[in-house]
Amino acid sequence: MKKHLTLVFIFLFFTLSAQKMKITDGNFDFLKGQKEINVEFVYDNMKLLKKNLSEEQYIKEHSAELEEKTKGRGETWKKKWKAAPELIWQPKFLELMNRYFYEDHGINFSEGLADAKYTLIVETTWVYPGWDAGVMKQPAKVTTLLKFVETENQANEVTEVTSKNAPGDQWGSSFSNEDRLGEGYAKTGKSFAKLILKRAF
Repeated sequence: MKKHLTLVFIFLFFTLSAQKMKITDGNFDFLKGQKEINVEFVYDNMKLLKKNLSEEQYIKEHSAELEEKTKGRGETWKKKWKAAPELIWQPKFLELMNRYFYEDHGINFSEGLADAKYTLIVETTWVYPGWDAGVMKQPAKVTTLLKFVETENQANEVTEVTSKNAPGDQWGSSFSNEDRLGEGYAKTGKSFAKLILKRAF
């Protein structure tokens, strides 16, 4: 009975926290025939945790907590956090997008493609780093706004998709907030790619 209740709890937890992806404007028909899509990542309005902290507030509070436990640990973490978007989060997202599109459809999603007709803007609006205590853990969550726009006129939006609470988790233990969030970006890329393939190809 106890085991049964535990399984029900786990099922309800993942059901309630499952990723939700919704097309709010446009479609993906324009992707047919394209060979490359420029990608830009935006974190300007990103909020963190249930308290909706700004990134500046989160860095200040979390680094102070770590510094209080071990001198120098907070400063080390700050460097890891600031490097995470370029070294972990963005590569994870792009890897999954290209895994589904480049081999089968010849479309390359990459940063810095100024000549591409369309740009995908991945705007992170909210993240929850999760936690891992070994025996118990909670996955990270990543919420993004995904917008296809014309590269030369980004005010001209073609398609908009909201992605809420993409889970970031790994087999085994992961004690790095940055790595768990990276898995959330990987999940976002995977789910987004599957949505596009289902609707346009």
